[in-house]
This record gives sequence, C-alpha cells and structure tokens, in this order.
Amino acid sequence: QLVESGGGLVQAGGSLRLSCAASGRTLNGYVMGWFRQAPRKAREFVAAINWSRGSTYYADSMKGRFTISRDNAKDTVHLQVSSLKPEDTAVYYCATDPRGILTTRSYLYWGQGTQVTVSS
Repeated sequence: QLVESGGGLVQAGGSLRLSCAASGRTLNGYVMGWFRQAPRKAREFVAAINWSRGSTYYADSMKGRFTISRDNAKDTVHLQVSSLKPEDTAVYYCATDPRGILTTRSYLYWGQGTQVTVSS
C-alpha cells in the first residue's frame, strides 16, 4: 500500500515536500517513482529512486527543481519541489515496481495521489 501526503495549496515560488509511505512489503530491489497529472493532461513521469542503491533518475523537464529521496527507516519516499509554478498544479502520484528498473515508466503499484495547487 502506498499513501501520499504533503500536498496542498501553495503560492508560486514556494516549496513543498511530498511524502509516500509504503507498507505491506519489503522494498529491497524496488524502484519508487513519482508521477503527476495536471487537469486535461496525460500523466507524466517526474522522478524515480532505486530503493536499495539510492540512485535517482529524473525526467529532463524536472531536473533542477525536483528532488527525490528516501527514508529507509520509515519506508517513505519524498519529493521535494522548489520554486513552484502554477503549471506544477497537478495530482502527484507515488508508485512502486518490483523490477527495480530506474528508467521504467511501467509501475505495478500506485497510490491514490495528493493534490498540489499552485496559485499565482
């Protein structure tokens, strides 16, 4: 089970840290990823982290303002977003996949999402 938190309403230029708590399985070897879906747009990949190695991978358009990290002790993955823009408004989803492929866009398990709204 994946449960996202940390979304909300924030002004442009602000920051947020999204969290995704995982339960029910060991994450060794898994890849954890973040996606987002804006209104009337397709879901897009943001970033991923290999749970065991801690290596990270970002979509080219997300490099610089997005930082993915993990807390092994709490089985939680975070997504820090800075310098938020109105176009960052979206539902942000956490996902995980046991194949551990960092560059995959195909994930087996998904959370319910957390809404991020950025006001101008």
